Amino acid sequence: MSRELDAAGIIEPALRASYTRCREINAAHGRTYFLATRLLPPERRPAIHALYGLARYADDIVDGLSDTRPWPQRLAELDTLTQQLRKGLAQSRSEHPVLAAPVHTAVCYQIDPRHFADFMVSMRMDRPVEQGGVADYRTFDELGRYMHGSAAVIGLQVLPVLGTVVPRQQAEPHAAALGVAFQITNFLRDVGEDLDRGRVYLPAEELASFGVDRELLRWCRDTGRPDPRVRRALAYLVARTRAVYRRAAPGIPMLASTSRACVATAFRLYGGILDEIEAAGYHVLARRVAVPPRRRLTVALPGLSRALLARAVR
Repeated sequence: MSRELDAAGIIEPALRASYTRCREINAAHGRTYFLATRLLPPERRPAIHALYGLARYADDIVDGLSDTRPWPQRLAELDTLTQQLRKGLAQSRSEHPVLAAPVHTAVCYQIDPRHFADFMVSMRMDRPVEQGGVADYRTFDELGRYMHGSAAVIGLQVLPVLGTVVPRQQAEPHAAALGVAFQITNFLRDVGEDLDRGRVYLPAEELASFGVDRELLRWCRDTGRPDPRVRRALAYLVARTRAVYRRAAPGIPMLASTSRACVATAFRLYGGILDEIEAAGYHVLARRVAVPPRRRLTVALPGLSRALLARAVR
């Protein structure tokens, strides 16, 4: 980590500590994402860790299953975090042990502050219904409004760090689409865990067309038994998610040469989660599927060769 921080020119001790904490959050909770970042040049990795650290830190306030604090207390913490983030971005500096790194990254890479504001709006939508939150989404359009802040803007935040060989505006729709593809993949993988949190992110109208509702999903989760209606619905949603990946794919060649291997590897690894869902017969409510470590390495090693070549050429 010190080598990466030195390469990025991050010298101040408190700022280094914040970047280190964000990296630890990434390594602990985002294995696929973290593995892909190893393919970036060392000087760019801390910024990616910082952006992931912020996203996960905020998400854990509203999603942490082990957090037993009353919801008003958790929402107050989220509101305080939002205010501290807004203040930090306005002043180009934060003293918060986690926020210091993403604020520094936003300043260094001139990331639009609106992307962070939109993200925090979506985080607040995840509060319980009795606290004014959203537990179900009727259509993909409704879900899309949530995913703009929770996923699309993540792609837009990361894009300036990765760099492009075309005008950034040309690559932005593809970066946003990739963020959405990753998140829908997570929704499909984590449908059981989200149900335990009281939420169903999969659009109700799409599920209903296959005879699936929240009660049936709950039955599958509680009994550990599959249902052919759920299987057909998830198969349809996996196919639809693959279409989102196809919309995102043209953006990879638009990235800086030293960043392509990282994003291409993440693209394949997250797509591999869909493969594992299919291989499990779409029986994901009773267990969490994952890309096996051996396959992750098989995907990552060619990316490492391409990344090293790109750095040598640079």
